[in-house]
Amino acid sequence: MKIKTVLQFLESIAPPVYQESYDNAGLIVGDASTEVTNVLCCLDTTEAVVDEAIAQNCNLIIAHHPIVFKGLKRFNGKNYIERVVIKAIKHDIAIYAIHTNLDNMLYQGVNTRIAEQLGLINTSILAPKKNLKKLYAFAEEAILNDLRNDLFEAGGGAINGQVQLSYATLGVGTKDGQGKAALKLEVAFPIAAQGRIQAVLTKYEANHAVNYDIISIENTNIQIGSGMIGELPKSMKEKSFLKYLKEKLQITCIKHTVLSGKNIKKVAFCGGAGGFLLKQAIRQQADIFITADYKYHEFFDADNKIIIADVGHYESEQFTINLLHEVLTQKFSNFAAHCTKVNTNPVSYYF
Repeated sequence: MKIKTVLQFLESIAPPVYQESYDNAGLIVGDASTEVTNVLCCLDTTEAVVDEAIAQNCNLIIAHHPIVFKGLKRFNGKNYIERVVIKAIKHDIAIYAIHTNLDNMLYQGVNTRIAEQLGLINTSILAPKKNLKKLYAFAEEAILNDLRNDLFEAGGGAINGQVQLSYATLGVGTKDGQGKAALKLEVAFPIAAQGRIQAVLTKYEANHAVNYDIISIENTNIQIGSGMIGELPKSMKEKSFLKYLKEKLQITCIKHTVLSGKNIKKVAFCGGAGGFLLKQAIRQQADIFITADYKYHEFFDADNKIIIADVGHYESEQFTINLLHEVLTQKFSNFAAHCTKVNTNPVSYYF
């Protein structure tokens, strides 16, 4: 089995089109046509992780964080990024990052795993994205059903948990001044399906008189977006919840704003640096917002409306390693997938 087969599977779970503009997810080092030996899953690709991959006979590292965010002008090993890339190339190890595209997924995403760790129910995306498209296809009635079914197969009409949604209206189309009965087929689809939708339309264009328009629409896609929000099965006192949070996330400390004396029921959260979602958490009346990388002055933004709990960046995303391992193990039996034993957290605590 080739590396590209593994990557195609991962990109079916978290399409690259859903990564943020600043991100560098994807195949960073290596040749996708190489045969897979074994796979190592990690949060960060460090030199120690590459050494571990060598020892485990893994020629593919699946990381959450990209080792390279910006262009490298020299490869002389002067910093850890260059040393990791050089060592990976020397040992024919590919490095693939599945970052904010995995963060943004409702199903099998980073935040979904956090929700599972905390035992939350009634979960949903905290800040859904506006990344839907709308197709208006004009076709003769004789081909409408085939066209519609092919569009469904390509991912059309599959939005916000519903499938095979479409709408057709009968009208009169004109060509060279002549009017003729025609049907207008309307199908919405997620942006990740656009390539497949376009392929269907190209096929019909070659054999039939099909005209179409594709436009962006302002509707939100509730299956794609930043952060999540959910509820505890039963409300908890604030200190009891913070203790519960430490146990479930397997962490030693939490930085948080002043406690208000209210119970915790609705929980908003975002793995990694999610401070930009605070307003959404307050707007949706969350009792607490759990994330990482908060600066001193940013804690004031809670303004006694919500509790902010900073659990640490690595700590909030550490379960992504197991998530990647599980989806690979369930899908493939051709190779062994391993979870790294290296703790790549660059932050240490002294007690």
